[in-house]
Amino acid sequence: MARRGSSFGFLGRFGRSEDLRRLDAALRVADLHPALVPEGVKLALVNVLKDHFGDEPPESAYGPVAHLFGYCALGAGAYAHANGEAALAAATNRVDGALSRGAGVDAAVVLLAHHARMLQPDVVERHGIDVETD
Repeated sequence: MARRGSSFGFLGRFGRSEDLRRLDAALRVADLHPALVPEGVKLALVNVLKDHFGDEPPESAYGPVAHLFGYCALGAGAYAHANGEAALAAATNRVDGALSRGAGVDAAVVLLAHHARMLQPDVVERHGIDVETD
């Protein structure tokens, strides 16, 4: 069965798909404005969720992914300022766990942040992430 596609909308006549609207809302809660995240990256984040949860991820799945991506994109200082020290500790633990496992949703989010060139240098340094480039 083919995966139901996400939609960015078109010329204001066709609306964004529900999954992209949920991700935009979750990014705002994590204090990362959706306009700062390229549409292709948001589509990839939604696809990470669909790969893990199926074609209709639960609404509760968007928040944790947005927060982890927000930590990667904002960096530790800005993320902690917006979300608090407890959220920072949770995000750093998730990145450490993702790096040790090397697979899963969290690992896919960190890898996506790296490939999108949105992984902040302080996150790279804090976690010892190898970001060799050609």
